[in-house]
Amino acid sequence: MNTAFQKVYTRITRITKATCALKAQGVGNDELALVAGRLAQVVKIWGDDITLQVFSGTEGIPTDAEVTFLGKAPSLKVGEELCGRFFNAYGDPIDGGPSVDGEEREIGGPSVNPVRRKQPSELIATGIAGIDLNNTLVSGQKIPFFADPDQPYNQVMANVALRAQADRIILGGMGLPNDDYLYFKQMFDNAGVLDRIVSFINTTEDPTVERLLVPDMALTAAEYFAVDKNERVLVLLTDMTLYADALSIVSNRMDQIPSKDSMPGSLYSDLAKIYEKAVQFPEGGSITIIAVTTLSGGDITHAVPDNTGYITEGQLFLRKDTEIGKVIVDPFRSLSRLKQLVIGKKTRKDHAYVMNAAVRLYADAANARTKLENGFDLTDYDQRALKFAKAYSGELLAVDVNIDTDRMLDTAWALFRSYFDRAELGIKAEIVDEFGGFTA
Repeated sequence: MNTAFQKVYTRITRITKATCALKAQGVGNDELALVAGRLAQVVKIWGDDITLQVFSGTEGIPTDAEVTFLGKAPSLKVGEELCGRFFNAYGDPIDGGPSVDGEEREIGGPSVNPVRRKQPSELIATGIAGIDLNNTLVSGQKIPFFADPDQPYNQVMANVALRAQADRIILGGMGLPNDDYLYFKQMFDNAGVLDRIVSFINTTEDPTVERLLVPDMALTAAEYFAVDKNERVLVLLTDMTLYADALSIVSNRMDQIPSKDSMPGSLYSDLAKIYEKAVQFPEGGSITIIAVTTLSGGDITHAVPDNTGYITEGQLFLRKDTEIGKVIVDPFRSLSRLKQLVIGKKTRKDHAYVMNAAVRLYADAANARTKLENGFDLTDYDQRALKFAKAYSGELLAVDVNIDTDRMLDTAWALFRSYFDRAELGIKAEIVDEFGGFTA
């Protein structure tokens, strides 16, 4: 941008590790600026007092540094050329390819007006049975993975990107280790799906505050494909806890009084403005958001998962199953609040019956395990329930299982026949007769 006629300020009144303040006029909220050549953004306006967050940090910036306001908010050039490309938090290519030549759009706009929304009704199949069988996703839904930091959540997200039945996949990676960044890149390239995936990446080597731009960049790209192209778009965001940490850094450096767990008091609205971009349009386009929220010591009451749970429509819990030694989608703590909109309507009519029976039998196995741990004798039913639970975890709940929904249901019926008689299933006789495969 030509800055020849823009006023240059050279008197900074306050500097912290992430922000600086000065007096200026005619400045807009979220406007970009250059502070000693470093990109910054307006985060607070109080009269003539302007506070800027400097993305790469303020170390070495003197109080007489030049500050030039650019007159615009962060933006992204959108177009078909985005597909197959990797970008940083500013929307600049990091894959060695050319810059995108497209329409420039400001990021971070408002969510869709409710009158333009349609009730979600389309199935988003992921190929992961722990999701598709028990916690089916719907287009326009927003839902997080809750996972401990040592679980392979980025690998799970990569698998979702490869398997999901969506027209476009938008990946927003925040605080990714370089190994995980390369993993995403190699997985997409080897699978030959780069032409439908757009990636915005902030690694652990990049400035922490840059993470704040990644979700808005990803969602601006998603809005282009969903609104302009009427396509089904799946947005994958990892890790929202690291995004919240970046929010905390900026708010603390602005001397704002922290709320719960040192998070800013605006955390709920900061997260909601991202998740509420999920939408089903009447014209057919949609934005579905799956995000990762890492838990500290499994603490579900921490401010980030706590606020996330109020905003989103369910959650998917990842945990290590010691019986099979694999990570599974926990059927007890996971929930998709919109699954009833597609189960039995976009899937086979026995879906709900199979789902409910399998979870009940899995719960019976958990009760049997408790009896065993407390020294009680197990019944024959208890023994069979334990065997079923182990097989159910390995063949359906494990995140490395990749089968379609009909095959998931057939697999569940096969497990039912192996360990139970038809009366123990608690499923209507006509459903068992049509799908169960039990001999007379």
